[in-house]
Amino acid sequence: MIDTHVHFWNFDPIRDNWITDEMNAIQKDFTPKDLEPIYNELQISGCIAVQANQSENETDFLLSLSKDNPLIKGIVGWTDLRSPHLEQRLQHWSTFKKIKGWRHVLQAENEEFILAEDFVKGVQQLAKYNYTYDLLVYHDQLNASIKLVEQLPNQPLVLDHCGKPDIKSGNIKDWSAAIKELSNHQNVSCKVSGLLAEADWYNWTEKQMFECFDTIFNNFGTNRIMYGSDWPVMLISRPYADWFKLVRKYASQFSEIEQQRIFFNNAVEFYRLES
Repeated sequence: MIDTHVHFWNFDPIRDNWITDEMNAIQKDFTPKDLEPIYNELQISGCIAVQANQSENETDFLLSLSKDNPLIKGIVGWTDLRSPHLEQRLQHWSTFKKIKGWRHVLQAENEEFILAEDFVKGVQQLAKYNYTYDLLVYHDQLNASIKLVEQLPNQPLVLDHCGKPDIKSGNIKDWSAAIKELSNHQNVSCKVSGLLAEADWYNWTEKQMFECFDTIFNNFGTNRIMYGSDWPVMLISRPYADWFKLVRKYASQFSEIEQQRIFFNNAVEFYRLES
C-alpha cells in the first residue's frame, strides 16, 4: 500500500505560520522516522512526500530526506511555475528521479492567479518532463479549477483532499456538482485524503465522511482514486490509524482488484513509481 500524501517539516513558527495555536498538536518536527512504526503496523510500504512550503529549498529538503529514507517513494515539490526561467529549472530538477510532480498552494490564491496566463503556461510545460501536478483548492475554488483543467488536456492532474468540501457546515451540494463536472476530465484523478481537517475536528461522524466518499467514488470510480492520509495535518483530529481504517472500511465494498487500485496500483501508475 502507498500513502500518496504526507508532509515532513522541521517546525518553524514564522515560516509555518499557517499552523495556528489551535493546531498545536502539529507545532513540532515531523520526520520519516515518526511514520515508520505506523506504516509497519498497518503494512503500508511507502509514501509520496508533498511540499508544505513554497520554496525550492523545500524541494531540496524533501530530496535530502529521501536519500536516507526509502519509505519516500516519490516527491511532489515546489518550483516557481510562473518563472520566465521555468524551462531551465525543470531541466535541473529532471535529474532527480524521486521528483514525480509539482504543487502550488492554490488554496491561498484567488481566481485571477489560478487562471493567469503565466501560471497556466507553467503547468502546461510539466507534461514535457512527464511530471504530474497536484491541484490543492477549496470547494469554492473548484469552478476556477475546472477552467484551469480545461486548458490542460494532456497534463496528469490529481485533486488533493477531494477538493476540500465544507463538511463542517454540511453544505456540500455545490461541491458535489463541481466534483461531477471536474471528473468528466479523464486526466484528473482524486486523492481520498485531508477530509478530517475540513470537518469538526472532534465531532465529525462516519456518515459525514461516507457521504463525501460517495460523491468521489461515484464520479471518479476506483480507477482514478488514490489513498492519502495528509499526515501529520490530520493529527489535529485523530490518530493516523483512525483515518486509514475509515477509508479501508468504506473501500471494503469493492472487489480486491479495485481495492488494490485504490491503495497501490493507481499511485504507482500516476506517479510512475518503481513497483
